[in-house]
Parts: sequence; structure tokens; C-alpha cells
Amino acid sequence: MKQHSTSLLTVAALLAPLCLSSCKDNGQTVDSPDHSATTITSESTGLAVLSDASTLASQATDSAAHWLTPELLLLPKNEDSVVYQLVKANNAITDAVTLQTTDMPAKLAKKFPHLADFQAYKVDLTATEAKAWLKQQLMVLALDKAKQVQNVSFVQTGAVIDALYTQSSNDADEEQGLGATLTAQQTHFKLWAPTAQQINVLLFDKNTVELNEQRISASETFALTEDENTGLWHVAIPKALNGSYYQYQITVYHPASKQVETLITTDPYSLSLSMNSKYSQIVDLAASDTQPPSWNSHQIPTVNNVEDHVLYETHIRDFSSIDSKLSDSRFRGKYKAFSEQDSYGMQHLKSLQKAGLNTVHLLPTYDIGTVNEDQSKAIDLYDSMAKVCAIAPHAFVCQKNSSVTITPEQSLFSVLSSFDPNGTQAQQLVSELRELDNYNWGYDPYHYTVPEGSYALNPQGKARIIEFREMVQSLHGLGFRVIMDVVYNHTYESGLEEKSVLDKIVPNYYHRLDPISGAIEQSTCCDNTATERVMMAKLMTDSLIVWARDYKIDGFRFDLMGHQPKQAMLEARAAVRQVDSDSYFYGEGWNFGEVAHNRQFVQASQLELGGTEIGTFTDRLRDAVRGSGNNTRKGQGVGNGLLTLPNNQQSQTKDLSDYHLKMAQLRLGLAGNLAEFTLTNEHGQQVLGKEVPYGDQPTGYALDPADTINYVSKHDNQTLWDNSQYRLPFELSTEDRVRLHLQSISFALFAQGIPFLHLGAEFLRSKSYLRDSYDYGDWFNRVDFSKQNNFYHVGLPPEAKDKDNWPLIKEVMVGHQGRDKVSAKHITFSSDVFTQMLAIRMSTPLFRLATAQEIIEKVSFLNTGENAQAGLIVMALNDNLGAQVDNNYQNILVVFNTSAKSQTFSGTAEQELTFSGYQLHKEQAAGADDVVKQSVVKEQSITVPALTTAVFVKPR
Repeated sequence: MKQHSTSLLTVAALLAPLCLSSCKDNGQTVDSPDHSATTITSESTGLAVLSDASTLASQATDSAAHWLTPELLLLPKNEDSVVYQLVKANNAITDAVTLQTTDMPAKLAKKFPHLADFQAYKVDLTATEAKAWLKQQLMVLALDKAKQVQNVSFVQTGAVIDALYTQSSNDADEEQGLGATLTAQQTHFKLWAPTAQQINVLLFDKNTVELNEQRISASETFALTEDENTGLWHVAIPKALNGSYYQYQITVYHPASKQVETLITTDPYSLSLSMNSKYSQIVDLAASDTQPPSWNSHQIPTVNNVEDHVLYETHIRDFSSIDSKLSDSRFRGKYKAFSEQDSYGMQHLKSLQKAGLNTVHLLPTYDIGTVNEDQSKAIDLYDSMAKVCAIAPHAFVCQKNSSVTITPEQSLFSVLSSFDPNGTQAQQLVSELRELDNYNWGYDPYHYTVPEGSYALNPQGKARIIEFREMVQSLHGLGFRVIMDVVYNHTYESGLEEKSVLDKIVPNYYHRLDPISGAIEQSTCCDNTATERVMMAKLMTDSLIVWARDYKIDGFRFDLMGHQPKQAMLEARAAVRQVDSDSYFYGEGWNFGEVAHNRQFVQASQLELGGTEIGTFTDRLRDAVRGSGNNTRKGQGVGNGLLTLPNNQQSQTKDLSDYHLKMAQLRLGLAGNLAEFTLTNEHGQQVLGKEVPYGDQPTGYALDPADTINYVSKHDNQTLWDNSQYRLPFELSTEDRVRLHLQSISFALFAQGIPFLHLGAEFLRSKSYLRDSYDYGDWFNRVDFSKQNNFYHVGLPPEAKDKDNWPLIKEVMVGHQGRDKVSAKHITFSSDVFTQMLAIRMSTPLFRLATAQEIIEKVSFLNTGENAQAGLIVMALNDNLGAQVDNNYQNILVVFNTSAKSQTFSGTAEQELTFSGYQLHKEQAAGADDVVKQSVVKEQSITVPALTTAVFVKPR
């Protein structure tokens, strides 16, 4: 390193011994009135440093220093008269550089808006020097005029790492082949770790790994060499190691311990793993030994337009965990269940596909961190109590003094079934077992690009890859496209935790840190990743490409997508479409947390993604139908009685503003949630979608129908059935509850945009009021494809999530007096009507218009304005306007009668409507619902029964 005569202390000065009293030695003045202000000063430079780095680090109050480029560092503005020094340490301080105030470049202020109010300082280091500094502990000292240390800050380095290693045209982010790759005679290992001091790859024999659960010794060790331009470490081993396992041994300074650590970790670019992910495996996903027969030649279904998608959200376990018609009981909750031919689940999927369902959305199926992949050590619903108590001896039923009598051979299922459904025992036992059972939604990513092993019969290495591909191939063969739920917004663990990976390799780079404290942000639930960092965005994109190219995944649903930059999402989609041209992206565009309102970057949020055809879930239609909030009886929605069926906490004479607003939001939802769609409000005024409020945001934000995902139920929060029971009037009959349930789904199915359907909603699915079932086992999450039970009343929901709701749950269950409980007949009826509604949507492109202009031209609402009939939405689809899209129907009328009485609609005198030529859609005319068949069409009017959605068509 070059010498800085005015700003950098000599090594001799830096390494001077710490004096605890005033002294002079070799030109060094040491003045330490107390331990917290201990300093070493150089008379020639006037600068101060501490030689004891650990003492200095212990005095750090924050991590508010942000090193953005080799030449620029930011600190919070400080009115005190202090001098700042950037120092690096390796046990002792080894170098220091004084910071000089400067102006924040406009480009950087725009790039880092959350730091725009910080003060910029010039750093007198070259790029080469900066790279060397990044491998050590870094701190910024604030020194007063007496050269006393007044404050110590750790340094956030993510931005400068990007600046040093990703800003040229041929550096880290252009590199291909990260991870382990095979050639005919060599195996290449490539790991990006620019702050590491040393890296070795540890090799393990395949058979030894797969036969031993305990950590074993490496068979061979090879040192990797760093490319200082890219920060990539690489070694080429002169033999093909197909099937061998490996780990990385990394020596790196880690801020969690504030010292240099030697860590063992798997590869963030792993393509295969051992059971429970202790070892990465070297594989070639293009090789036949990772593929089922005919993998490369099997046909993949397509859709004509993005808007033709109908999405069916499915959890791997939920699909088959209690299916009694599987050919092998071992397939319950496994990938293999999707290759069955005659199970209840597959029979139902086939019937839905025949009606028009075309896309299965799989909840997370990448490698997760919360389920033990060794089936002998994970609890299953049908396991014996001998096994349950061996794994979970703390469970209350396993105690010698337990009031519950069990036998060793008794199953967990039978024990849970024996409990009083009004009581708390079921939730207590499920809660005690939840961290040891085989259930989790999967929003806890461990390795992003390997299939989860707990869903495989054999979780070791290549076997899980083959089983996953068999599932995809089977679904494709049935005519379904396959969407994968992905979670690049957080990791399961970080720091030095056992299942931390990224944060052991480049500490504090891959995660978003609080700008002052430096703590990893956790607004997502867990350790937030920083996809604004170039190499985190690259990891996401590279992972998506593998899933699309090598696993033939047809699209991706992004968890908490609003926590990621819009630009990163657009670039990722462009890259994926290079290998799969019709891949569809959608996700949660919620606007919250530390990134809210574009605080750190332009988000991939609802309001920012309009016009991109990256879909976002719309909470506007959802809340209009379900009612606002959760766990409440106070706020009804259109789908559970708002105004028309008031419950005991509502009044028909109350302020109608909430009703009118929700009806406007619902109409806009039916019109694709378009910002530019024109509605007539309750005052007779013409308003645009973007002018209708939703809280402090506009209701209409979409600029294209593919921007909008319409739903009324998904895995989050209460199921549609449970939510409605919270809010419905007590006296409502069971049959009418089922009708309202189906009508709620009809809003999503008959809306422009893309419908999203929750597995089991057609069966009146319940989770016994459980708000958040992510880790609460098959007992609360199961789905009965034999259509006998919706599992509404299987015990109070778990205390940790819903104890505060128990009083209300008990109140409504008493109030409903059993009318909330359904029979197999109700479930079958609901399933049949659901299937017919699906067939209606897919019978005409008028429900699937492909552009905003087509929607604006062809969609209108008739029952609007000051004299609109309450509880009635009349949507008209007119194919005589604009370019023709349907060869069969020229007009469609959809009448949603949400009231408790039959309603006749004839329009106003000014409209001069005629309904001549309209007829009930053939699916309803010949369907399972006898009530809708009572609809009457006359030349000047249409009559629709209570709580009914009726579709009328006018053929060409």
C-alpha cells in the first residue's frame, strides 16, 4: 500500500502499545484519562488510533458508516467538531485514513435515496487498496479536538463491494458457471467471495455421505485461487467428480463475532444436496442420471395469452396428505402423489383440467430449512404414538401424569380425533409437535435452486431431483402448466447460524441492513435479502433460469415481491424468457417495511408495476368481497352480507359510504382493476379507477389485465369459509352460506385479469379459523378430495396465533347453532358449481380480454348511479364494440345478486335496455345448481334468485 504523508499513520505508530497513563515514546503521545477514550496520537499527523481493535470494537455504537465507492463514504450528519478516520484492524489497528468532507454526487444520491441526508466524505484509497481493506474489520472513529475517540461505527460495505466488483463490463456479475460444474475430464468450483481471505473445497465420497448422518472427514481438500478483478475463487480439479459431495471452508472476517472465522458451508449455487442439506453434490442437470424417462422430449402446455392462465394454488402435502386412494401410502405428501392415476386428488385435478384449469401453482418446493428430511425423525399425522413420544417426549400426551390415555400403537391421527373439537387439546398437541413434524409451507429458504427433500421418497442427492421432475412431467402430461412459488426476499438464517449460507460467504452483503444499527432487517418475517445488491439479484436470476431451463417450470410467483427492485424483476424476467419465452411472473406487490414508498429503490410493488405484465395480487377486490381486516365480525364484505345481510354488529341504516366504496372497488376489480377504467359512482359521476380510493392509495392501478391477480382466498390468513363464518349473520342457513361462498369465488372467476384459486376452496375448505397455518401440521391444513369433510370444527386454532380470537370464535360458533357445519352433500354441490363456473370462464375469451383497451371498450356496468338497486352488480361484456374476440357470443351479462331476495333488473328508462336473445349459459342451464335455473329472461327484464351469480349469453 502506498504511504499517505498527511493522512495515513505508519504501521509502527499504529501498532504502538496501548498505554493506560500519559507517556511519550518515539514521537507518540498517549493520553488516556479513561479506558473508553483511550487514544494513540501521532504528533506529526495529529491523527488518533487505538491499537487494541477489540477494545475499540466493543465501544462501537452503530453501523451507520456506509462505504459506497472506493472514494466515498457516508456518515450521519454531525454538528460536533470531530475528525473521522476509517480504520482497518486485524486484532490490532493496521491502517487508518482520515476522511475529508465532500459533496454527495447526484447519481449516488439518486441510487441511495434513504442515505441522501447523510454527509459524504472522501476516502483516499485506491481500488486495489479498498479491496484489501474489505478483507479486514473496518470501523470509523470520531475524534474530538483532544484526539479522544468520541464514537465508533462499524462500516456497511455492500455498496462498495458492488462498486469494486460489478461495475465494469467483464467482472463478477458477467461470470457464468458459479457453483460446481462438470466437463468430461474436470470439475470446476467457482465461488464469489471477495472479502474472504482463504477458501478450500472439501470433497466427500458419495457413499460415505449417504450412509453417515454424522459429520465425516473430507476425502480430499483443494485450495481455491482468487481472481482479484472479480472476487471469484476458482479451482479446476483434473477429474470428473459426478455424484461426489462437497463443502466450502472459508476464512473470512465476520461481523457477527467481530473476528476472523474459518467456516464450513454448502454452496449457494448448489444444484443437489445430501439429506438435510449438509453437503452440496456435484451433478449435471442435463445428464440422464438426473432425469426421469422421456424428460427431454415431453410436451409442455401453452396458453394463447397471459390472461388465459387460471392459477390453482397447491401445497405438496395438502394435495395428498390424507388421500386414501393412493397406490402406495408412502406417497402421501410427496412429489410421487402427482404421478398417480386414480387417487382422489388426481381424479379431481383431471376434472378441473377438463373444465379449463390450466396452471398449478406449487407453494415453495425449493430446499427449506424447517423440515427434517429424514422421515424416521420427522413426525407424520399417521405415525404411532410410540414414535411421536420418542421424538417429542415433552408433548403433554407423552407425560406419565397426562390426563389423556394413549397406547404405543395408537396413531397421532386417532389421538387428535379423540379430542373435544370445542377444546384446546388438539391445538396444544399440534403446537408442541410443529417444529418436529413434516409440515411447513416452505417460506424459509435454505438453498434456492435444489428441490426440497422432505417431499421426496429418497431425499439423497439426485433422487430428489428425479422425483421433482417426475411431478412436473406428470402435471405437464395432464395439460397443466406449473408455477413455482419462490422466496428470494429473505433467507431462513444468517450470521453464524447452522443453516446460514450466504452470510457466511460474503458477510453482511446479501442481506439488507438497518442504515443506522446495521442489524439485518426482518420486515418480511425473517432475514431480509438485499436484491438491490448486484450479486444477490444475479443469484436470483441465475436460480430462476435453472428452474425454467432445467426443470421446465413455466412461471414464478414471488413472495413479498415489493421488497425487491422493479428493475431487478424486469431484468430477471428478460433473462428467464431467453430460455422460456412465455414464462409468467407475478407476486405480492405489498408496500411496507423499510423499503416502503420507494424509500431505498423503485419497488416491484402494485403501483410501480402497472403496464409491465408482472402480475400483483389485488387486495382491492379481495377486501371488497371478504371485508376488511381479519378475525373480526365488525366489517362485512360484499361476499358475506355487507348491507344486504347485516350481522348482529351491523345495521341497515348505517352510513352507506362503506357499501358504495366496496361496490365501486368490486366493479373495478371485475374490470381488471384498471387505472383508466371509467365507472359511474353512487352520485352519478364518472370517475376513473385511479380516482377511487383504497385507503391512501388508488383502487385502480393496473394498466394491463395481466397486471392483476384476482383472488378471495389463498394460503395466507383464514380460508374463505372461515372468514365468512366470522362475519355472516347467525340465522343464515347452511345452504345460503354455501351460495355466498360460491358467489365470492365467482367474483374472481368472472373478473378480467387472472384468477387465482386456493386449493380446496371448492370444497368449502376450513382450517378451523386458524389465521396462519404455516407450521401447524396436516391436522389443520389437510384437504379432503373425497369430498366428505371440510375440517371446519377440529379444535380451536393454535394459541400462539389465535388465542386472542378464541372468545369471538366461541361466540360465533354458538351463534351459528350448527348452520356453519356442512355435509358431504354441500361439499359435492360446491365442487360441482365451482367446476361449472370455471368452465364458463374458459368458454369465452370475453372473460379473458388481453388488453386494457379491449376491457375499456367491451366491459360496462349497468346497475350504477344514484338509483342503483342495492345488492346487485350487472356486468355487460359487449363483443360488438371494438375488434371481435368471440366467435360464439356477441354479448354476455353477468348478474351478481348478493341480496337475500330475488331481484329483477330492467335498467332505467334512459338506457332502453332489451334482453331479447339472452339465455342462461349452458353450463348453468344443465348444471348442479337448481336455484340459478330459476332465473327468468324477458325482453325488458332479467330476474335472478337470491345469493346467485347468473351468466346470460347472447349467441351470434
